[in-house]
Amino acid sequence: MIGWRKELFVTYTIRNPVLTGFNPDPSIVRVGDDYYLATSTFEWFPGVAIYHSKDLANWRLHAYPLDRTSLLDLRGNPSSGGIWAPALSHHEGTFYLLYTDMKSFKRASKDMANYLITATDIRGPWSEPIYLHGRGFDPFLFHDDDGRKWVANMRWDPRADKPNFGGIELQEFSVAEGGMVGPVHLLTKGSSLGVTEGPQLVRRDGWYYLLLAEGGTGYNHAASLARSRELLGPYEFAPRTPFMTTIAHPEHPLQKAGHGALVETQRGDWYMPHICARPLAGRRLSPLGREIAIQRVEWTDDGWLQLAGGGILPELEIEGPGLAWHPWPEEPATDHFDAARLSIHLQTLRIPADESWLSLTERPGWLRLRGQESIYSWNRQSMVARRLQHWRAEVETCLEFEPKSMYQSAGLACFCDEMDHFYLRVTRDEEWGKHVRVTYSVAGRCVEPEGAVIRAEGWERIYLKAVFDADSLRFYASPSGGDWQAVGPALDAGQLSDDFEGKLGFTGTMLGLCAQDLEGTRLAADFDYMTYIGHDE
Repeated sequence: MIGWRKELFVTYTIRNPVLTGFNPDPSIVRVGDDYYLATSTFEWFPGVAIYHSKDLANWRLHAYPLDRTSLLDLRGNPSSGGIWAPALSHHEGTFYLLYTDMKSFKRASKDMANYLITATDIRGPWSEPIYLHGRGFDPFLFHDDDGRKWVANMRWDPRADKPNFGGIELQEFSVAEGGMVGPVHLLTKGSSLGVTEGPQLVRRDGWYYLLLAEGGTGYNHAASLARSRELLGPYEFAPRTPFMTTIAHPEHPLQKAGHGALVETQRGDWYMPHICARPLAGRRLSPLGREIAIQRVEWTDDGWLQLAGGGILPELEIEGPGLAWHPWPEEPATDHFDAARLSIHLQTLRIPADESWLSLTERPGWLRLRGQESIYSWNRQSMVARRLQHWRAEVETCLEFEPKSMYQSAGLACFCDEMDHFYLRVTRDEEWGKHVRVTYSVAGRCVEPEGAVIRAEGWERIYLKAVFDADSLRFYASPSGGDWQAVGPALDAGQLSDDFEGKLGFTGTMLGLCAQDLEGTRLAADFDYMTYIGHDE
């Protein structure tokens, strides 16, 4: 607090969610006057999205640490596998990032690897990874006051007669030895809510506090707190457990509230970013995915944590921390592909962007994608995508593409995963010649809506557009960028939710430019621009 000028403190309101669209599993750290927040990216490359803020209200996408295959190789990873719940911390001038690479998770025994990397600058370069273990996920690095470092994580138990969520374990990490050392300690098996995960340790006033996510990451999600005088326990849960949840309040606008992370401001106030989801009206489906809200929290006289005001429901608006208001420059709506590298807002599906399939220089001012495997592939897809961040939004592009057969396609995808997506594509077949067609996948089954096709012979440039209006999605095409023609009927955008029809998924809607070529010739599709316009409620 020394050196702060009183006039810098201002009053403002933080409106939730602060990060809209697919951004789950927050981990936050303050370094001086800067706040950095990391979120999960699953099968999208590069891995781990890091956001930057000065005031906890205004955030911008700042970096992706896992930007090379020696740090993250996602080929063959299942959808909603890959990066689970990264943990970002800072100690004595060094950033530490822990992350799980989940290779398979829908079986009795999960195949996962937990890694640790370091950097002196949040933008990197980051060190080569240190392998920690594969016993569980959601690793968190705790820097104790005595200089020792400890890794906490949930324990996965694959045995048939045991709960799979086996509690929270702790083991020491040795910087000198570059790995895990000593015995593994079980800190707690969790509260009666079960599905205990997402640990964060905080030391305060002689107590070790263990912040946990419980109840599962769906509609029973919750945040709970336990504490102990000793690091290794025993830990007792707070009299009010959980201290934040919407379990009994299906009408609340911020559902799935849980998996939080704590940060103390320069002024000594405490805040907790956490997962939330905003379902479609009247439906328990959230095509935007799990987002990030932030709550003001306070310590009670008896040393427990509660939401400011004492309730258990996450607030849509909270009091800001009184720091200097710091908005970031507004992002342009259109990416004209004039830069030498992809915008930070664009990611690729599992594989890095390299010249074998993607180029911004072969045709300056255009994004060239060379077709690879099908849109169902877990390996080599030519797809570049950004998050859907608004209930009402439009995404538009223009491409030049001359397919020679039905095995070659390119266009605009609204993508949850290979099982559930919508695709407005340019292709060719013996009946329609060159044409624009809507196809979509529901639970892995390909569907072509009746009448969802337009002949495009002679169209040198093809303009494509997708329009979201809550749970309605419509596609349009044009040869000129005007006189848009609807391609097919209105479609159900709720299908892009990660839990559509009970699916165990964790991502959100991504808006992708893509190309496929099963002829093996890597036919090029050239995209002139990508425009995203979101409409606030």
